[in-house]
Amino acid sequence: MTIRRQRRAAFPVLAAALAAAAALALAASLALAAALAPAAAAAAPAPVAAPAPGAASARAAGPAPDRLREQVRAYRSGHELAIVKELAAFSSLRNVARDRADIAANAAALAAMLRRRGIATRELVADGSPPAVYGELRSPGARRTVVVYAHYDGQPADPADWHSHPWQPVLRTGPLPAGKDVDLASAPTPLPGEWRLFARAASDDKGPIEAMLAALDALHAAGVAPSVNLKFFFEGEEEAGSPHLAAILERHRDLLAADAWVFADGPVHQSRRFQVIFGARGYTGLQLTVYGPLRPLHSGHYGNWAPNPAALLVQALASMRGPDGEILIPGFAQDVRPLSDGERRAAAALPPVEDDLRRELGVAWTEGKGERLQDLVMRPALNVLGLRAAQVGRETRNAIPTEAAAAIDFRLVPDQTPARVHAQVEEHLRRLGFWIVTGEPDAPTRQAHGKLARLEWVEGYPGARTAMDLPASRAVVQAVEEGLGGPVLQVPMLGGSLPLYLFSDTLKVPLIAVPTVNYDNSQHAADENLRLQNLWDGIEVFAAIFARVGYDWP
Repeated sequence: MTIRRQRRAAFPVLAAALAAAAALALAASLALAAALAPAAAAAAPAPVAAPAPGAASARAAGPAPDRLREQVRAYRSGHELAIVKELAAFSSLRNVARDRADIAANAAALAAMLRRRGIATRELVADGSPPAVYGELRSPGARRTVVVYAHYDGQPADPADWHSHPWQPVLRTGPLPAGKDVDLASAPTPLPGEWRLFARAASDDKGPIEAMLAALDALHAAGVAPSVNLKFFFEGEEEAGSPHLAAILERHRDLLAADAWVFADGPVHQSRRFQVIFGARGYTGLQLTVYGPLRPLHSGHYGNWAPNPAALLVQALASMRGPDGEILIPGFAQDVRPLSDGERRAAAALPPVEDDLRRELGVAWTEGKGERLQDLVMRPALNVLGLRAAQVGRETRNAIPTEAAAAIDFRLVPDQTPARVHAQVEEHLRRLGFWIVTGEPDAPTRQAHGKLARLEWVEGYPGARTAMDLPASRAVVQAVEEGLGGPVLQVPMLGGSLPLYLFSDTLKVPLIAVPTVNYDNSQHAADENLRLQNLWDGIEVFAAIFARVGYDWP
């Protein structure tokens, strides 16, 4: 796919931001932060210093949920263009997780966005880490403290794969291929909820960050103080595997102390309904390479004699993963913590999505022997992400390849650990007759061992799950339902992975996820997008969490 439309020369603020982002100096990063201010001026007319609490009786009850929702919705309706323009400006900053210049520019811009709301900010770092952007907003009289998490870094993106440049945001009338471009500078209001903003990180996670900040603006306009002391922790290397996160949390443990953390990463349910999630699977990755002859060999002259690494690789994979996705490695599930009765009931109450997904995805069969998606993603998984051996199609040659490789990820559930999984996989491969190496095998190693496998592990992290019946859990659910004006889905565990265990192990607090972005957002892929109705609903949900959770929490 090639870029089929060139972005119009709109958004002079964005163009300036992009130019500044290309500069690798700190001064350029600060200029980026300043460049965002005009787009946000209408959305944030004054700093969000917490208003003084009212009378004691009113303070005890808190703002009425229905009235609060009306006030927040009215504010959003009157400031839609400014909100989307601020998000577009922020999303125009290239934010590849492993590019330190990108991340420095984004951190400076994000800190400026927080400061404009009266939020005290600083950068949190550990040795060699990119910055996590920290903000704090204290509320007089609040008894609880909540930290809100999102990440501002993003995945790499190849412009050739996108319909428009990944860091030149485009507003469209719907999902592709039917959605038509709209010039945001002259877009009509109200903006339809089915319209979408296309850009890398528009949904993962810059959209949720914008929803939080717009929620604070709406509360300020309504004269409503947050019900809890708020802290914001915006990570800058989540898409790179969070290699420094543990060190940052440990170094700043006292600063990050709180009664609960709320995570804003991930999508809503496939039914489009909002969900509160109490856990996420863990992750570890593996690059598995199997070796054959030193040079390609004629498949007729040497087939059935020379070891064929492509065949050895697929045989090894088939010994680890069954036809319905079941993991066949002996003992792999022995560390799995069973679900509680309450968690099973919550999962069973989720609406079915399987038939609609099969139609949407064009598949007539799915793994798991007909079980529901939610039940399957609460179990461990072994996913084959890619295979490489030799050429196919027109480039096919009648030759035995020299090596074959597979990219694999394992999704882990409590109480599995990456170290334990690594040991189980390696023992399984040894039972198959493989000699395991961690680097390129030398000549003596090749001659001494018939079957060679090179394993390169991505360390990863365990899964985590918060009890659904904790007071903090119940309070967050109630606040979200007050923001939505109706029931919310309660999900014991997300199928995707988040490094929640780092927070639970280091900070010893409940961890609860409240995703807000559309499930069909193409995150990590080409044409990532954010549905505007998810942004609007996210603003109302975060406003309710900020304004109500302290009153809903006994």
